[in-house]
Amino acid sequence: MAEQKQAIQPNTKVLAQFIRDLSFENILAQKGLDTNTPPDIKVLVNLDAKKRKSENQYEVLIKLSVVSSAKTEDSNDGENSKLFILEIEYGGIFEVTGVPEDQIHPYLMIECPRILFPYLRRIVGDVTRDGGFPPLNLEQINFLALYQKEIARRQAEAEKATKN
Repeated sequence: MAEQKQAIQPNTKVLAQFIRDLSFENILAQKGLDTNTPPDIKVLVNLDAKKRKSENQYEVLIKLSVVSSAKTEDSNDGENSKLFILEIEYGGIFEVTGVPEDQIHPYLMIECPRILFPYLRRIVGDVTRDGGFPPLNLEQINFLALYQKEIARRQAEAEKATKN
């Protein structure tokens, strides 16, 4: 009888979710700006992951920076005035088993943020609404594409460094 090897399935448990840091600044209200133009919203995403002391436990952070701006009558040279700035670090503690060691980094940077994102999206919507603006419903983030782009950037940087 041939022994069949059963593939080990990845198993992820979310042990905790938390806001590490949150800042919301309503510049529109502070400066008394009046604008009826649609805002220009820029979203920057940064990810971080690290191993914890406990076996198979990892901490994953999504760092999000959102800047909303719009052209106002007070703007000089067509420059946009900031309406609000939102910065948040949202994290999760995960227990991950069944993932090969060479695949743990991509797993932490793709799958774990994908699990956290719906909760982060809700918080961003609530904070912007409670801050006096229509709730901001973030578009889905393709964490796989984000990861691949970062790997390509690092490889290009490494190649450039070896040429110099």
